[in-house]
Amino acid sequence: MKNENNLNRRNFLLSTMAASTALATGTSLLNPASAAGSLKIGLMIPLSGPAGLFGPSSKNCAELAAETINNRGGIMGRPVELVFADAGVPPAEATKTAIRLMLSERVDAIIGMHDSAVRAAVIGALKAKIPYVYTPVYEGGECAKNTYVVGETPPQQLAPVIPWLAQNKGVNKWYMIGNDYNWPRLSNEAAKSYIASVGGKVVGEQYLPFDVNNFDANIAQIKDSGANGVLITLVGGASVGFNRSFAGFGLADSVYRLGTLIEENTLLGIGAENSKNLFSSAGYFGNINTLENQNFVQRFQEKFGAKAPVLNTLGQSCYQGVLLLEAMAKRAGQWDKAKLAATAEGTTFDSPRGTVTLRNRHVDTNVYLAEANGVSFEVVKTFPNIGSGATCS
Repeated sequence: MKNENNLNRRNFLLSTMAASTALATGTSLLNPASAAGSLKIGLMIPLSGPAGLFGPSSKNCAELAAETINNRGGIMGRPVELVFADAGVPPAEATKTAIRLMLSERVDAIIGMHDSAVRAAVIGALKAKIPYVYTPVYEGGECAKNTYVVGETPPQQLAPVIPWLAQNKGVNKWYMIGNDYNWPRLSNEAAKSYIASVGGKVVGEQYLPFDVNNFDANIAQIKDSGANGVLITLVGGASVGFNRSFAGFGLADSVYRLGTLIEENTLLGIGAENSKNLFSSAGYFGNINTLENQNFVQRFQEKFGAKAPVLNTLGQSCYQGVLLLEAMAKRAGQWDKAKLAATAEGTTFDSPRGTVTLRNRHVDTNVYLAEANGVSFEVVKTFPNIGSGATCS
């Protein structure tokens, strides 16, 4: 028994040392047999927490992307296999999840649809050993090695939209309200320059905790400020609660609202009676009137049925992320992280959002401005092929 224990202890130490070496060097233990089998992609999506609302649609869209790619032969002839993990967790836990996916699950890449704090944790855990695709709306500026972004940035969502609202709706006095973390704060810093460029001004700015549930004082300040436009960077339930209260105070009749994370799920929560003069800017809406999107929606409904989660920009971004990896591999001619990185610039693929081109490890893409009509969005303006503003080399 003693010898057996010593042997087990020795094997454990050896395996631990091998895992540590693999994490540090990106060699031996990472996907040693993957070339002969499936191409495994880890999907870190919110299955719990405040953003858990977007988990089901994210999962469905990723599954549809994998099916689409496998039906045309896989990536470099290898069938795509998805491995899902919960990203609706604190950054420290997300770090452990990313390491598990890379070392235990031996995934070939990770796609992340989660907040920016988790993104930083994942990037730190992966250490650029495998490709990482970040898909949701975010504040911009991420240039970590072997990291690629398909989500919308402030130069895409706000730079063309704020001038349009100034010219077409007369919005020139803006109040900013968002949750208190880096995405709202950095997005609003960018917005200030776009507002100033058209002669507008910011008349107020507030940041609130995620668990806020009373907005009376905030809305009173907005009313007193004389704002005729409100830029909303609240997330999920906070956005629902704010917009309901805003309309309840009677401000929806005279003040325009613009959200950069108000998608179909959030709009359903806000309700038809509270959505007057509410606009949203995004790279995707479920009713984009293009042949590519109509085909996508039809396949989504056929696969998941009438009770499937509603399509939205965050869920659909996971579809984009999987398609980007396919397009990068096709351009590179092989699945090798160095070759993928060397040939990534200029990668182009067609998607439900339109034609997408990777530049500076972000995407140039169409941006859609939609106005709420009850609990549906109607696209009122398309801004084609807008650059992300990224300067990654």
